[in-house]
Amino acid sequence: MKVVKTKDAVGRILCHDITQIIPGQKKGPVFKKGHVVQAEDIPVLLSVGKENLYVWENEKGILHENDAAKILRDLCMGNSDMMEASEPSEGKIEIRAAKKGLLKIDSKRLLKLNSLGQMMLATIRGNIVVNAGDKIAGTRIIPLAIEEKKMRRARRIVGREPLLRILPFSPKKVGLVTTGSEIKKGLIKDSFGGVVKSKLLEFGAEIVGQTFPGDEAQAIKSDILSFADGGADIVLCTGGMSVDPDDRTPAAIRASGAKIVSYGAPVLPGAMFLLSYLRRGKKRVPVLGLPGCVMYAARTVFDLVLPRLLCGEKIRAKDLNALGEGGLCLGCAECRFPNCGFGANSGAYRSEYE
Repeated sequence: MKVVKTKDAVGRILCHDITQIIPGQKKGPVFKKGHVVQAEDIPVLLSVGKENLYVWENEKGILHENDAAKILRDLCMGNSDMMEASEPSEGKIEIRAAKKGLLKIDSKRLLKLNSLGQMMLATIRGNIVVNAGDKIAGTRIIPLAIEEKKMRRARRIVGREPLLRILPFSPKKVGLVTTGSEIKKGLIKDSFGGVVKSKLLEFGAEIVGQTFPGDEAQAIKSDILSFADGGADIVLCTGGMSVDPDDRTPAAIRASGAKIVSYGAPVLPGAMFLLSYLRRGKKRVPVLGLPGCVMYAARTVFDLVLPRLLCGEKIRAKDLNALGEGGLCLGCAECRFPNCGFGANSGAYRSEYE
């Protein structure tokens, strides 16, 4: 920064807001930080008592806040066409989703960046669905100017991969295996299928079929394999997930040859959730066992896992275990998901997706 006489400031960049106070009428900036002083501004500046001004002066090794903010923007989003950013203003840039997808955040590198000081990046939580236009992050350089070497350090910490990514959803074919002898016999109407289908259709998934094998493990296994061999990308088994001796779904999934990732998740509703993967050649087909809560609760573990599967992410046991923090749904009268704490512990971004 440099102090200059106001009358000599034409063409110079203001380093701070200039406040104007008109008693009973207004109090606010008449010129904002970053404004380029014009000849017609001089009388106004003098009228608010500014005989001298702090203006920006280029100095070797020092970056203006807006130039440094652009570096933060690039560290956040890279050259992704899934995000868009505002123009820098007062060292701030706002980042929004340009397309629908699943937001991924590398929380470990984000913490390291924010620990540098003099710069910040605030985001919404990760592993949630964002739509075009949704605000997802905001950056700011704290001082008016920052050392270039500090921004170089930020680049080294972040590395080549951006801190934020939005993974697009790809069309998936889904098979539904609805268990329960009472449904097979027609004693009650299936209520599970409609709920699951509505959630799938939100993401453009194709339901390739629904079967009703009852509670016989062999029949359930046969239907799972039939869908997997028929080209389904995901197989969902609804019901039969409790410890009741008549509930055979977990045993049938195991018998199909699917490798169990986890039977149980630290999420309420959804503790009896099962996730497995069935190999078919080079293809990995997720096979899920959905507990009864998916049928009646507005949001469950299924809502936390489904978007990640639909963008091709491979979910591991530790990813499910990480859901424990934030895994308690409060069952609010007016559901605000995903703008709430349910599933709020997103964990670090991983690039394991197909």
